[in-house]
Amino acid sequence: MNLKKVFFFSQIFIFTYLFYIYPFDSLSFLIYDESIFKKSSLVLNLFFSSLIIYYFQTNNTFFLLRLFVYEGVGIGFISFWIINIGLLINLFISEPFYIGICSLLSILVFTIISLINGRIIKLKQIEILSKKLKKRINIIFISDVHLGSNSINHLQKICTMIEGLDYDFLVIGGDLLDSSKFKLKNLEILKRLRKQIFFVSGNHEYYLKNYRDILKTIRRFNINFLNNESFKYNKINIVGISDYQTIENKLGAVNKLVDDKYLNLVVVHKPDLWDLTCKKVDLILSGHTHKGQIFPFNFFVKFKFKYVYGLFQRLDSKLYVSSGCGCWGPKMRLGSQNEIVRISICGNKLRK
Repeated sequence: MNLKKVFFFSQIFIFTYLFYIYPFDSLSFLIYDESIFKKSSLVLNLFFSSLIIYYFQTNNTFFLLRLFVYEGVGIGFISFWIINIGLLINLFISEPFYIGICSLLSILVFTIISLINGRIIKLKQIEILSKKLKKRINIIFISDVHLGSNSINHLQKICTMIEGLDYDFLVIGGDLLDSSKFKLKNLEILKRLRKQIFFVSGNHEYYLKNYRDILKTIRRFNINFLNNESFKYNKINIVGISDYQTIENKLGAVNKLVDDKYLNLVVVHKPDLWDLTCKKVDLILSGHTHKGQIFPFNFFVKFKFKYVYGLFQRLDSKLYVSSGCGCWGPKMRLGSQNEIVRISICGNKLRK
């Protein structure tokens, strides 16, 4: 076994302990005055680690195994920070039983809230003023739908919400697909929107088997795949930047495709281009961050990305980073929401 595999298995082992074992051993410590570190937990940790490694290495689609891996880590993440708060409180207020019970109830409440919130999609409205447009243009922006992790029912729900909106075209900002088990023919649902759809790739599209064939096939479903390409729509220059390339290549593509005669709208999955292009680009739409998806993971995302969520402005340029339209991994959200974003760009005063 080479060092790379040893490192990978070690990471999984530590990850499994922190989120699947430690929180519940800590609850036993508080409620039943048992040891946090048990020999039986080591055996259980090895078993759980093996299941997780098997899941990711075999791409197994068994429902209960997927539920254990993804929803398990979501519950474990919530449990991890709640139990650590409980242990910290116990250092100053020595009432372990009551602290343990409160921690358990908190885990249950936040887990239920997260599971419910992970199934809700909200509509967000944004209005932007630009002197480059005389006529109002309405854009629907979605990203991180994660079809595969999410079912065809999730896509149908999104389309039903979009159908009731007034808009000119739809933009999909990457991670539309994240599993080869999702049948591409189900994208036929998008044809019922009867509007132009522009799509850029995200990182998850490139994790798929035969991703090149999939990205070619995706064009059959009323989807314009902008692979470092641009498309002129009225006075808007829609620039699509693919994800699977270096930041230098992304920047080079933007510099090549922007057109000063138009409002330059750049769509790129990760929010990593704005600082480099804000003098040339009017609006960038990105996703990827999920706003951390489950609090307090948003603080960790902040270490990787400067712009995690929301609308940002510098000079005459704006960046919007969406929290995404679907969950990856656990279908849970805490401190974030699934969103469809309707962006209205106009050349006169914004509506009140």
